[in-house]
Amino acid sequence: MEHLNMTAVTPNISSSPGLLPSPSVDSRGVLPAAVLSVCFLLGVPGNIAVIVLKPNFQQLSSVTRRLMLNLAMSDLLCLLTLPLWIYSFLYNWIFGPVACKILTYIMYCNVYRSLLTVTLLSLQRYMLMVHQQLYNQTKMRLLLILLWPVVMVLSIPALVVRQLIPDEQRVHCRYQYSSKAQKIAVLLTETMLGFVSLFVVALSYIQLYRKVNRAAFFNNPQTSRLVTSIVVVFVLLWIPHHTVNILSVAIWHSVYCPRTLRHMGGQGGNQSRNPPIWS
Repeated sequence: MEHLNMTAVTPNISSSPGLLPSPSVDSRGVLPAAVLSVCFLLGVPGNIAVIVLKPNFQQLSSVTRRLMLNLAMSDLLCLLTLPLWIYSFLYNWIFGPVACKILTYIMYCNVYRSLLTVTLLSLQRYMLMVHQQLYNQTKMRLLLILLWPVVMVLSIPALVVRQLIPDEQRVHCRYQYSSKAQKIAVLLTETMLGFVSLFVVALSYIQLYRKVNRAAFFNNPQTSRLVTSIVVVFVLLWIPHHTVNILSVAIWHSVYCPRTLRHMGGQGGNQSRNPPIWS
C-alpha cells in the first residue's frame, strides 16, 4: 500500500496541528482526491444499505450472512476515513503525527479484514458445495472471530513506519523505513499475504467449477452472481497492487544486493560463499 502515501501541506511538522489550512489547493492532489471522493460517495451509501437492508440475506446461510456483513462493515469503516485523506491531498495535514499513525492503522486493519473475509467467503463456499460432509459451521464462526486479532497484528507495521515527513513546504503522511531490510520485510509480508489469499480464492473457484455441475452451482443465481462478482473484483483490484510491491522489491534487490555481494566478496574467506540471510 505504499503507493497510497498521502500528501499534505504545512510549513512546520511540529506545529502542524495548530495551524490553519493553506487556502491554496495542491494541484497534484486533485486527481487522487477526486477518485477518493467518488469512492466515498458511492461506497458509504452502498455499504450502509447492505448492513441495514440486508438484500437477499434470507437466501444465505448464517455463516455467509456474517461474512457478508463483516465485509460491508470493513469497507464502511475504511471509507469513513477518506474525507481526512481527501483533505490532506488538497490542503494540509492538520491532524498531527498520532492521527497519521492511527488512521493508517485503521485503514490497514479494515483492508486486511476485507482481504481475509473474501478469502474465507470463497473457502466457505467451496467447502459447502464440494466437501459438505467436512464443512463445520462452528469452525467457520471461530475463524471469523479470529479475524480481528489477526488483522490487528498484521497492521502493526503501519504504526511503526508511518510518519510525517516534510518535503519543501509540504508534509507527507507516508512510510519512513529505518532500514532497507525493514522496507523489504514490510513489502514481502504484505505481498505474501495478498498472494496466498488470491491463491486460495482462485483455487476455490477453479475447483468449484471443475467439481460441481453448473446447475448445482447456480441453483441460487442471485447469490452466485453476488459472491462471484465480489471475488472477481477482489482479484482484479489486488493483483496490480501486489505486482507493484513485487517490482519494488525486485528493483531494490537488483540495485542493492549486487553491491552487498561485492562488498562481502572483497572480505574473502568462506563468508563470500554464504548467501545473505535476507535473500
